[in-house]
Amino acid sequence: MEITVSLPNNLLPDKYGKYAAPDDIKNGKPVISFPIKLSDIPADAKTIAFTFTDPDSIPVCGFEWIHWTAANIPSSQTELPENFSRTATAPIVQGKNSSASPLLDGPKDVATGYNGPYPPDQTHDYVLKVFALDDNLDLENGFWMNELLHKMDGHVLATAQQVIPSRA
Repeated sequence: MEITVSLPNNLLPDKYGKYAAPDDIKNGKPVISFPIKLSDIPADAKTIAFTFTDPDSIPVCGFEWIHWTAANIPSSQTELPENFSRTATAPIVQGKNSSASPLLDGPKDVATGYNGPYPPDQTHDYVLKVFALDDNLDLENGFWMNELLHKMDGHVLATAQQVIPSRA
């Protein structure tokens, strides 16, 4: 399985992160998700799930920031268009991102779905992990990433990942 995310100059385009247009930022969070193309998905896969996280956030906030999780994407949907996070409908479900944490202050209205990169200190390497699954997962919108990981156990047919740098 392969993932393709366009990275001009080896960086996520600004419009999906910290330098998005003001109309595409809500409470300091970029909300327009980037397009993703998938290929070589196993023929017996029924659905796709993914996580998009920032391990470079650990020294900044003490944990790996969750930017986006989703599941139950039909395996026939090999292209996720720009703004997919705000346009996806059932059976696709999206999980909470780290803005939902009860340990963080601030509004929780961008707590589910895409919460784009906003590296505060230097360019961060974000990690998009995609999983081809043999079934739908019993999850509802607003699941936590650990729930996704537990539900995927025993259902993963293939995985792929892409590192996606985004500038500070």
